[in-house]
Amino acid sequence: MTSRIILHADLDAFYASVEQLDNPELRGRPVVVGGLAESRGVVAAASYEARTFGIRSAMPMSRAMRLCPDAVRVPPRFDRYIELSRKVMAIFRGVTPLVEPLSLDEAFLDVSAIAHDEASAEAIARKLKSDVRESTGLTLSIGAGRNKTVAKIASDLRKPDGLVVVPFGTEAQFLAPMPIRALWGVGPKTEAVLVRGGIRTVADLVRRSPGELERLLGSRGPFLHDMARGIDDRGVETDYERKSVGAETTFARDLPDGAELRAALREVAEHVDERMRRAGVGAHTVALKLRYANFKTITRQSSAKTAIAGAQAIKNIASQLLDAVVQPGDRFRLLGIQCSKLTSDGDPQPRLWVDDMEVDVRRLNDTPGAGLA
Repeated sequence: MTSRIILHADLDAFYASVEQLDNPELRGRPVVVGGLAESRGVVAAASYEARTFGIRSAMPMSRAMRLCPDAVRVPPRFDRYIELSRKVMAIFRGVTPLVEPLSLDEAFLDVSAIAHDEASAEAIARKLKSDVRESTGLTLSIGAGRNKTVAKIASDLRKPDGLVVVPFGTEAQFLAPMPIRALWGVGPKTEAVLVRGGIRTVADLVRRSPGELERLLGSRGPFLHDMARGIDDRGVETDYERKSVGAETTFARDLPDGAELRAALREVAEHVDERMRRAGVGAHTVALKLRYANFKTITRQSSAKTAIAGAQAIKNIASQLLDAVVQPGDRFRLLGIQCSKLTSDGDPQPRLWVDDMEVDVRRLNDTPGAGLA
């Protein structure tokens, strides 16, 4: 395995922290950034004061305001977030050219060329934290270690304003007591599969054979087994290019076309828009994924000459695609939206109308179990 020294740098509660930075009256108060509760908005970010009430990103704003009626809701200002993100990424690149942004507020840095041990890695991390605070007024949490897995997990341990260096050679011991969901790529569905198999911690995972995990999880099983043992040879990808941004929801019961399905479509569109905003991208193509009650899955897409941005524009296009396929009696178990042909031209203003589109509705697939690529 290649010897590397990797930092994972993460701005603390980024959107909410920017709002508190720019408006001193919000400092020390529970702040939630996102859309209006009455229009089914979702939380894009919550300050640490708001998080003490159980408020989290992607939570419906209506629920967030019920959890903390005194919270201050602030509409997002993505142009400001992008401006500060660029400043921070420039600071990172002043230290090393090997920077892999994951979103507006986090990135991996490979500092192998300038750090040789835990002490020098810590010194670089402290300098980055100081430079970011001095330049932007924002706090940065950093994890450092031999690979991406441990650096990412370490950065989250002492937030906000944290710094954790995982001693080299102790990766497996560091990971062992962690809950299984701490590992990269273990979401709620994978966690549920593992828990049903009696695997709740990283140590539990290590005790299983790669073959057993492959039977449980398919090809990801052996990869997770290596990761759980502290083996992760992924490098920092400076030429990383996001291909698409999407979200989907599976319904508790099959839904016909109607108010409930359309509300779900709007909520998924808001999730996709929030992720696009975090990535600082627009899109030229919107695809709709539908899974019927009989598990047949179809996707349809529309493309536009101009960049598409904003939840309303995404919802409008997805609604047109839904209108084009839905038939009386149809019932659906899953709905998803994916935006692709991404652009980073920096068009942060939502387009509320799509009348100038050159629509190209394409049938991508009509196969059982097919999904968005």
